[in-house]
Amino acid sequence: MAEAMEVLGKLEDRLRIRQPDLQELNERFEGVNKLRQLGVAIPEELKSFTVVLNWARVVVDAIEHRLDLSGFRMPGAEAADTSLWQVWQYNNMDERQGFVHTDALALGTSFACVGTNEDDKDSPLITVESPLEMTVRRDPRTHRVTEAARFYDADDSGTAQRATLYLPNETRWLKRERGQWVNELEPDLHGLGAVPVVPFVNRHRTTRLRDSVLEGASEMADVIPIADSASRAITNTQLLQETLVAPARGVLGATKGDFVGSDGKPLTAWETYFGAVWAMANKDAKTFQFDAADMKNIETIVNMYARLASGVSHLPVEYFGLTTNNPPSAEGYRAGETRLVKTAERKQTAFGNSWEAVMRLVIRFRDGKWSEDARRMEALWRDAGTPTVSMVADAVSKYFAAGLVDWETAQEDIGRSPEMIRRMKERREKESEAALSFGVQQASEVVNEYPVGSSVPVSE
Repeated sequence: MAEAMEVLGKLEDRLRIRQPDLQELNERFEGVNKLRQLGVAIPEELKSFTVVLNWARVVVDAIEHRLDLSGFRMPGAEAADTSLWQVWQYNNMDERQGFVHTDALALGTSFACVGTNEDDKDSPLITVESPLEMTVRRDPRTHRVTEAARFYDADDSGTAQRATLYLPNETRWLKRERGQWVNELEPDLHGLGAVPVVPFVNRHRTTRLRDSVLEGASEMADVIPIADSASRAITNTQLLQETLVAPARGVLGATKGDFVGSDGKPLTAWETYFGAVWAMANKDAKTFQFDAADMKNIETIVNMYARLASGVSHLPVEYFGLTTNNPPSAEGYRAGETRLVKTAERKQTAFGNSWEAVMRLVIRFRDGKWSEDARRMEALWRDAGTPTVSMVADAVSKYFAAGLVDWETAQEDIGRSPEMIRRMKERREKESEAALSFGVQQASEVVNEYPVGSSVPVSE
């Protein structure tokens, strides 16, 4: 017990160190952050004009939209494993996989946990956890997770009041009492031999493995300072719209009494300024006007920032609102997404390894033993590119006609789920059996009508 409490304390300290940075990144993604150093150029009463360009979320969403799992294939199998896909569907992972990918891309790390399902032992539970609540430690030699903890149910001070401690052979549920962690439930001595928590790390590097706290990096990091600069430019535009866009007007030699309404009462300064017609009886008064400010230079600056953001994020510049008079053709547009597609494919490789580890744990919880074949499991992803439906169908049909792929692989390439492929295969088999049965019946009728040795009439 004392050793477990010591491990929990170290993990809590580890999470506390990371939380400020993670919280700031999370606010960046949600678009609730404030521009830094805003008070230098803009007074406090004008901060309501602030505009924040959330290009950070654009970067994350553009990659996450291309990360869709379509199944898991065991070694030696011709098609995706339908039993694993049933567990996937049971846990609503079609939706929740996006939670994992988004947090990993935005915050650098996210987590998935596997546990026993008391309601359905054939479908172990898969939960996704926030890096704001969970942290892990790894073995410095094997890099495997040796311990993990989730801290949640925070009070008004923001301090977590409950925790779940994951160790290789036991799981503990704890609560905080008088500042100390105590067991809330009896520990689960599962003897699994592995921590049932899988981290998803974005932009992993060997250098970061030496750091006991830092794992992963945010995809937003490079674009954040550029987005801030563009946001300040747009904010300045907001202020200029109120002050310099309309021509400034003035009058010399007039008195306050010269500005009166139809009722004979003096007009206020703003009513006078925004009046449609300036006319007065004072022959000594002289009016003048300043030219309006040209806003095109700000547009040029924002476009420059959009191109810079495109360069560091690998996204086409159109993602940041910059369009051209002559839009590219479909082929040209896809060519412009080459770097984005390659980035998404790299994420598929890294995140695919983590999802395979999750499904190995699923098999262990379901079958009660580790599967050696599962070590060579393959995660199947949908195409990260943006081809049209007709292009995909045409390419797959040509591969199938040339014998380069089998029927089931062709269905996977089109993007059909394992369950749909299974149903299609069953229908194909039933149709083949029905056709074969019909052919045998027809042949039998012919033999019965025209016995051996008799002449079969031939139609003219």
